Parts: sequence; C-alpha cells; structure tokens
Amino acid sequence: MKVVAIGTGYVGLVTGVCYASLGHDVVCLDIDADKIARLNAGQSPIFEPGLEERMAQAVDAGKLHFTTDYSSALKDAQIAIIAVGTPTEAGGSKANTSFVEAAFTSILDHHSSTLTVVVKSTVPIGTNDRLHALQEQHPAGASIHLASNPEFLREGAAIKDFMNPDRIVVGPRDDVAASALRQLNHIFIDRDVAYVEVSASSAEMIKYAANAFLATKITFINEVASLCERVGANVEDVAHGIGLDQRIGPDFLATGPGYGGSCFPKDTLALVDTAQVEGSPVRILEAVIDVNEARKQEMADKVIESLGGPDRARGKTVAIWGLTFKPNTDDLRDSPSIAIIPALQNAGIKVRAFDPQGMEDAAALFENVDFQPSALAAVTGADGLCLVTHWPEFASIDLGTVKAALTAPRFVDLRNVFDPKAMKDAGWDYRSLGRPA
Repeated sequence: MKVVAIGTGYVGLVTGVCYASLGHDVVCLDIDADKIARLNAGQSPIFEPGLEERMAQAVDAGKLHFTTDYSSALKDAQIAIIAVGTPTEAGGSKANTSFVEAAFTSILDHHSSTLTVVVKSTVPIGTNDRLHALQEQHPAGASIHLASNPEFLREGAAIKDFMNPDRIVVGPRDDVAASALRQLNHIFIDRDVAYVEVSASSAEMIKYAANAFLATKITFINEVASLCERVGANVEDVAHGIGLDQRIGPDFLATGPGYGGSCFPKDTLALVDTAQVEGSPVRILEAVIDVNEARKQEMADKVIESLGGPDRARGKTVAIWGLTFKPNTDDLRDSPSIAIIPALQNAGIKVRAFDPQGMEDAAALFENVDFQPSALAAVTGADGLCLVTHWPEFASIDLGTVKAALTAPRFVDLRNVFDPKAMKDAGWDYRSLGRPA
C-alpha cells in the first residue's frame, strides 16, 4: 500500500519506518523543514535504538521517502496516518488536539483520491467524531474514511513493540476504513496477533485506559515501597510475590522516582479532564496524579537527608546520573529529574549532571546545572551521588573509582540498581527505595 505518515516524532517516524520495512511504500511528512532535511541526510531527529539503521535500509530499498509537501505525499495514497503530538495545554490538563486538527485539515485540502485517514496520535475520546464533523463541513471531494488506531510503543523499545505487538486496536468508522486497515496490517493478522476491531471512541478509550492503568500500577508499588521502608519489608520481594499472581503480573512493579515521559503524565491528566467534563470523575486516577507528583519531592528529600538534612546539605554538591525519563531515549518530557533537580537547588545544593543521550536538550531545561561529559566526571569532587535514570552503563561502572572520586561515599539509588549489602560492605552510605538499609 502507499502510506503517508504525518509527523516524524517517536510515533510517526517509527511507524513509517517499520511499515516501509514491511514492504509498504511510505512517505513521512512533517511541516518542520529542518527535520525533513535531517531525515533526507540519513539522520534521525530522535534517539531510538535501531531506528536510524532500519530507516537507512528502507530508504535504500526505495520504500521510504521524506517531504514537507502534502500534495505530493498524498498523491495516490491509500492511507494517511496522523501521528502528531497532543501535548497538555499550557496551565491545564486538557490534551491539545490542534496539531491533529491542522493535519486533518491539510489532508482535506490536498488529497485527490479515496483515502483512509488513521488517527494514531493519542487523542481525547470523541476526537474522531470531531474530525468527522470537520469533514462534513469541508467542500465535497474525493471520499475520506476515518479510523482510530492507537499506538502502544515504548520509547527505547519502539521498533520491537511495533514489529511484535501484543495487540492491534483499530476503530474504523466504516467498512472501507476497516478493509484498508486489515490490508495494511495483514502480516500481523496472518501471525495471529490479536486484532481488536471496535468503535472509534472505544479505540480512543482503550489507549487512555491502558496508560492510566499502568500509571496506577507504578504509583501503587511506589507507595508500597515507602511503606516497606517503615516496616522493614523489602519491596523487591513483595513485588516478586504479588507479581506471581497471574491476575497481577510482574510488569510495572519496579519502584522508582515516579512515572514520566511523553505519555503517562499527559494521558492521565487528559483522561481525568474528560471524566470531569462528562460528570464521571475517576477518583483513583486523580489520586495517582497527586501521589506521583509528591513522589518526586520525596526523592529530593531523600537526597537532602543523605547529606545530613537541610542545614548541612546547603552548599554541598550532588552528582546526578541520568536525566531522561527512562534509558535508551533522549526524551526528557516530564522526567523525574525535572522536578528533583530544582528541588535540590532550592535547598541550596549545587548540581552536576550526566546523561548518555539527554544532555543537549537538558541544557535548555535546567538552570545553573554543571553538565559533565561522563559519569565519572560528574562525581569527581561531588559530596554525594544520586542515580535517577537506570542507564545500563551506570550499573557496570567501577564503583571503587566512583567512591574515590567523591568527597564522601554517599549514594542515593532511586532505581535500586545495586545490592544494599554489597554496597554497605564496600563502605558506602547507600540508600535505595523500599529495601532494608
């Protein structure tokens, strides 16, 4: 099929590249000329393991092209996938769908043949209906058939998730859209991947409900971890024990400094907003959001306490390992570090930081942070260390060298990467989450 992927962020670019690698003829379209220039030069504007190599292979095979021009991209296209951002509106909780609507309006203005328009962006329930209303107001032309098709890609594992999905959820508005989506995804259907065909509104709700449930699971285990610290239990043992229950499962039961990233924070807020507008509030999710925000301040307090409390911490220097919200991405959106670092600075603590991929964007986000070129450089001369993001290279670093570089062997591990007993035996003042000291 000829496919147009609109938007070249994490979702749009991964989707376009992967469909091209499956044999479809794909054009990735973006109104950002600089992004398209980089893509045409073989450079991905985002860091995602394996993406740039797979992109180059698809381009060499003649299956993938990049453009800013709607007319040329949509010529003879059968499917257009809208995969633009839906950020939270400034100062509010509602998802901003203006980019989705702008992309759809551009499609209406430029398409010239029968086209199925698939909304892959994460959008509030009812967005597909609103797009249909926009279509009804537009001068009649070649027919357009709308569908929802939410994505379930994890940053850092997006290609794996796309090529080996748990399920594919589609919400076509008519039989033409349903047929087009089945043709597009036939390779997955032939492999017996669960193919969930529902209404557009149900597809939109599935995406939000899935992310809300996972955010709730993360927040639950973080609260359990805090309680474990008080009663002398080990949260890792607890997580293992409850995760063996098939009704619960082991995933998303690793404690940490709170969820972040491009999805969970904005999607939980958007679902709460929709629920409030509809007069059916989701109290559990409201609590999840509040607890997750408080969690980040608790993590800063843990670092301050490791330095001797508020009075003694003032004037000291802390090294931060990891700025992105998770490993294997350069994405800092709603990362715990964005809340933790200012909280430390407000306590009079100086911050030095290193991240394997997030340094360039971090410079625009943080003020008065001393960015360092390596993990070891960050700790040299610092009075303590805090691991925020569990990049693999931090787990394999020589801790003896790290200890010697610090002025004192203080280590706050917000991802439980290291073993408490081994750290204690090595002479560290080591603090982690939900585990006995």
